[in-house]
Amino acid sequence: MTKLNVDRHIEVDVSMDELDVTAAESKATYNEIRDYVWEHHQLKVSNLYIAQVKQKYGIIERENYNKPKSENAKQPKCPKEKEDAIVKALRHFQMI
Repeated sequence: MTKLNVDRHIEVDVSMDELDVTAAESKATYNEIRDYVWEHHQLKVSNLYIAQVKQKYGIIERENYNKPKSENAKQPKCPKEKEDAIVKALRHFQMI
């Protein structure tokens, strides 16, 4: 990217804020959350339930690429007991 005799040059400013990951993104994976919930509460939780709880607490996820074909497709809601266990896991991993 360099030449010895250059008459022109280009300056590029890169904001490091744009490159940093959020605190939530640098924390636990879905598998780690699932394992924590199983280990401490003996409950099996799905990725859907984890995503619903994360969305409820404002942890932004990427847009879902696997959208239902019909607009009125029903999606199961996370039961309160499992939601509480997932919230405890998110707090354990300092995501909320």
